Amino acid sequence: MSDKICPFNQTGRILLSTDGSEYSAGAVREAINLASRCGSELLALSVVETNVEFSALAPELVEKEELRTREHLDAVAAQAGEAGVSCETIAHEGDTPWRFVVDEADQRDVGLIVMGRRGRSAMQKIVIGSVTARVIGHTSRPVLVAPRVANITGGNVVLATDGSEYSHEAAKYAIDYGKNCGVVPIVVSVAGDGSELGRAEENIRQVAEMAGQLDVEVEGVAVVGKPHEEIVRVAMDRSAELIVIGSHGRTGLERLLMGSVAERVIDNTVCAVLVIR
Repeated sequence: MSDKICPFNQTGRILLSTDGSEYSAGAVREAINLASRCGSELLALSVVETNVEFSALAPELVEKEELRTREHLDAVAAQAGEAGVSCETIAHEGDTPWRFVVDEADQRDVGLIVMGRRGRSAMQKIVIGSVTARVIGHTSRPVLVAPRVANITGGNVVLATDGSEYSHEAAKYAIDYGKNCGVVPIVVSVAGDGSELGRAEENIRQVAEMAGQLDVEVEGVAVVGKPHEEIVRVAMDRSAELIVIGSHGRTGLERLLMGSVAERVIDNTVCAVLVIR
């Protein structure tokens, strides 16, 4: 993909949430690359996790963490500068990191939040970290979850749709990506059994109709199986660089932070996932 081509038309300002861990490496790289390609301003945010009691009992540890955070943000800014990207660094302290991310995104009116799949405090058996899950659940902004090996260059994109309003919004981004990068979005709709295949095909037809209005061609894949497994399988089979999915599906409950399908897709894929609220 040419550096002059932005995969997302409306990217605007990009907010990178990073904690300096190995799990943030992919997010840092992809945020800088996207900001460079889209001519966007980059905001790099890190949060020192602490509370009043811990600060009082172990001030030296808090000070050490503050120093580490500042050094990491300075390194991100330097890396961005080498790519010709303007980068403002933001550091916060508190015990609710996700809230700082959501609030900064709203106050700065960012077009995209970029995060790693999990953070420094995540247990090995848990793939998607609680901070990432909570940001996705509470923000109204698109969130790009970038695993360490994520690499968005304008290649294949998979759109997961179940016909819900969330999928409808996700389709706009996948179609935009296809138009900007000159690729054919692969639209996947999964039926629980053979009797639901008709609905899956109708979901694809609706996306194709949306895409056609912008002269974008799509490829439809209607399959039977478990939604997250089939979405990830198709993405792997087609060497997709990006999966676009709504935060909730047709059966999603508003009180849940994030739908189970979106969470399981993030857990099981190696490519970047763009989650649309």
